[in-house]
Formats: sequence, structure tokens, C-alpha cells
Amino acid sequence: MDTARLHLDPHLSIVGDVGVDLVLGTLDAWPRIGTELLMPRSELRAGGSGANAALAARHIGLNTQLISAVGNDHFGHWLAEQFTGIRCNLEACDRETTISVGLMHACGDRNFFTTHGHLQQLSVQHVLKHLRPTDAPAIALFTAPFLLTELRGRYADLLAEAATRGYRIALDTGWPPEGWTPDVRDEVLTWLPHCDHLLINELEARSIAGTEDLDAALVLIGRELKAGASLVVKVGARGAMGFEAGRRSAHDAEPADIFDTIGAGDAFNAGYLAARLRGGHLAEGLAAGCRTARAILSRFPRKTIRAGEFADCIAA
Repeated sequence: MDTARLHLDPHLSIVGDVGVDLVLGTLDAWPRIGTELLMPRSELRAGGSGANAALAARHIGLNTQLISAVGNDHFGHWLAEQFTGIRCNLEACDRETTISVGLMHACGDRNFFTTHGHLQQLSVQHVLKHLRPTDAPAIALFTAPFLLTELRGRYADLLAEAATRGYRIALDTGWPPEGWTPDVRDEVLTWLPHCDHLLINELEARSIAGTEDLDAALVLIGRELKAGASLVVKVGARGAMGFEAGRRSAHDAEPADIFDTIGAGDAFNAGYLAARLRGGHLAEGLAAGCRTARAILSRFPRKTIRAGEFADCIAA
């Protein structure tokens, strides 16, 4: 393994999921089985939490690395072409590419239908080969651990190893397909002591803590994080709140007319982490995350966004 240390400007390395997203909308109600509906809007694009965060980072001009995998098929080759301007290390797996169909509802909510595909084969060896030691200010963002079968069994060790290589650790857990069972909660609790930034939504916070009381959940989770870590909770259209060193901060998002909310939390993650990499404090990170999410989600289709177009979202 190449152990040469990277000497770079502040940068974000993302270890997470990449797949194909087909976004369709909008649905007023679920159709009857056997019928056909015409959707007024659609976009075929790279998706998954890792991909969404990496593309958002490109949109705001952040130096970014993406470590993930693609399938060995047409969609896998197509995916690899979607990340121009991003330093990509994509493991080619001998499986069909993971595909998600996202259905947008008129109420603003959505449903996903996702195949297993190649994500089950992203290997620890591939991640460690490309997550090289660094002396520069750097954050490693880990996303979608529940979908990455090969990584999941060694996840705590992987987070610890990334820290020894010079990275501050950010984690967005996502949602476990098997639900928040007691075993899943215990598993996540082994990850939290490695985190410098935990980036979750309010439902995930309640689920990790095993309580419907959000304030109590935040206290319980905060106790499990390393000293000085930042706990960030995304609360949808309302914005985000954060907790750091016993202090609470919040940022209220500006209202916006948004059709496609897929990837909102991932865009927030990119803006928040970019601000923190540049020395911003917690409140500045929350504001940058909300601005980034609002700017990107307001654009449909997103493939028209240029690299660096939203760099002002993370301006101090």
C-alpha cells in the first residue's frame, strides 16, 4: 500500500455510496396496480449519498475526493463519467449497478425503490488504498454504511484508521434497511466515539437514541461522541441545529419552492463541511449547509449546474 502522505489544500474525502438515480414526479396519490401515469418531470443522474455530497462539493468549488464503487455494466461506465472535476477512485465490481427510482409526491415527500447491486462489494482494501495519509486540513465523510455490506463489518476500525491517517471523521448514518433494531443501535454506538462531526436528521437521532424525545436523544448521543465533537441534526425545510462543547446553535432555512428534495441532506453536508474546513465555527457551518442545500435543490434538472457555480454559499 502506498503510504506517501498527501500535501494538499484543505480537502474533503468521501467514502460512500454511488448509484444511478431516476427521479420522477409528481404523484398526487399512489396509482392502482396495473395502471400507467405520465410524469411531468424526470432526471437520470448519479445518485446515492456519497455521489450527491461529492457533486454538491464540486458545485461549491471544494477540493474533493470520492472513494466508492460502480457496477460492471453500461450504467457503471456511465456513472464513472458523471464526476468530472472530482478526484474519483471507483472500484469496478462484478455486479450490476445499484439503481434507485425516486418518486416525488405533491406533498413534498418521496419514496425510493433501490436494488442491491454493486454497493455490497465496495471493499475495505479499496478504501484504504485510496484514503491516503495527509498533512493537510482534511475531513473524511462516511455515508450509507448500512448499504455497504463489505465495509459494515469493519466500520469502527475503518473510522479509527482514517483518523490515524490525518482525517477528521464525519458520519452520515442514513437509514438501515432492516430498521432501527436494538442490534443496529448498538452497532452505531460503536461508531460514534470516532466521529468529529455526526450529521443526521431528527428521525435518525430519535432512532439511534431509542426515544421520541428529541432533546433527550441529543443528550444521549452527545455522550457517545468524542470530546469536542459536533452533533448536527437536519430538520428538513426548517433548517438545522447543532451542538458543540455544550453549546447549541441553530439556523432557520429560508423558504423555497422546491420540487426535488432528494439529496438535500447530502448537499447540506457538503456546505457544512466546506465551511468547517475553512475554519468556520458551528453556526457558520450550519448556515453554509442550509444555503448550499437551498441553492442546489432549487435547480432542476441539476445536471445544468456548473462547477463552482455556488461557491458563494460557503463565503464567510
